[in-house]
Amino acid sequence: MGLSLTRNRLFAAVAACGLIVAPGAFAEEDHAPKEAWRLFIADHTNPVVRVIDFADGKQLGQYDIKGYAALTASASGQTVFAGQTEADIIHVIKTGINVSDHGEHRDLDVSDPALLPVTFEGRRPGHVVPHDDHVILFYDRADKAEIVDEAGILEGKPEKRSVDTVKPHHGVAVSMGRYILVSAPNTDIETKADELPPRVGLRVVDESNKQVGDLATCTDLHGEATSARLVAFGCKEGVLIARPGGLDGPKFEMLPYPSDFPKGYTGTLLGGKAMQFFLGNYGEDKVVLIDPDSENHFKLIDLPTRRVDFQLDPAEPRNAYILTEDGDLHVLDVIKGEIVRKGKVTEPYSKDGHWRDPRPRLAVADGQIAITDPRHSLVRVVDAGTLKETRTIAVEGQPFSIVAVGGSGASH
Repeated sequence: MGLSLTRNRLFAAVAACGLIVAPGAFAEEDHAPKEAWRLFIADHTNPVVRVIDFADGKQLGQYDIKGYAALTASASGQTVFAGQTEADIIHVIKTGINVSDHGEHRDLDVSDPALLPVTFEGRRPGHVVPHDDHVILFYDRADKAEIVDEAGILEGKPEKRSVDTVKPHHGVAVSMGRYILVSAPNTDIETKADELPPRVGLRVVDESNKQVGDLATCTDLHGEATSARLVAFGCKEGVLIARPGGLDGPKFEMLPYPSDFPKGYTGTLLGGKAMQFFLGNYGEDKVVLIDPDSENHFKLIDLPTRRVDFQLDPAEPRNAYILTEDGDLHVLDVIKGEIVRKGKVTEPYSKDGHWRDPRPRLAVADGQIAITDPRHSLVRVVDAGTLKETRTIAVEGQPFSIVAVGGSGASH
């Protein structure tokens, strides 16, 4: 099957991540169990983000922003970032969901969502990368990225640390311990005023913005993901893996695409949370499973039509969901390395036309998949086990970018 993802690895990893609650964890009266999930949905055309209670479909909040937004949840789920590339600003929404780990149990505190008074401004904000207790904001038309602690954002006193990106480019920065992995632009070519230079690799910088080691080659670097302690980047040559390297800084390994693969490359990546693996696109009508520690690093999976969106299931680590343009939702078993079932969830949404045309997006919440259907002003809720639609949530306008935040825990 090409991946060294065994059943034992799966359950050991799930237990290690605290997803299995020990019997009796909520036995005391003051530890009553509670669960809460919320959907955060940006409109495709109008500058607005809506918050929906997933349980009853009621709107909890509606926030006016400046422009078209891509949404990203923080690692803790306490904040959602609305990056508005064309408006040169990032807004932050407090989710009102706070899950904290107390060893034998987890606590869940639920409060009202809110648009925070904190904003981040910079020319053409691109990737927002969450990691642990902070996020890194990358500005394509500036020569900087910013590292911001989430606690300061929630307190209304964000402290920012800048990372030099050498030259404006459509790039990304990711933290690894005290180091930052940051994309490197081609500085040897002249670009027109309305163009950005291509990416040629990845640099490592320390806390003083000093480069550590040599540039790692990664042509047209695009797409990044973290899984366990590894970070992966999509390149024309293959997938570049960064591993912690101790005092000498992170170490890089290029996993070249197999010689028998068709022409293509990976530009979007997702990272497993309870298991160490990556899922990426390979062109438009294939996905690839990547296990950096296996002898055979890649497993290619053909899709019947082009991919519209894909997501991993954080609670069922072996499941990935892939929506294709024919309206089918496919369940990929990442351990078997194959599609195990599919179901029709929307009418067809062609990938032809403008890349920014409104098309469905996926989010996973509480064993269910929420799918925006901008053509019909709906969020369709599909059972992850049966792939049958269980209900719809009416959302004004053209619901597009979506993230789900929530969990369970003791309520004091």
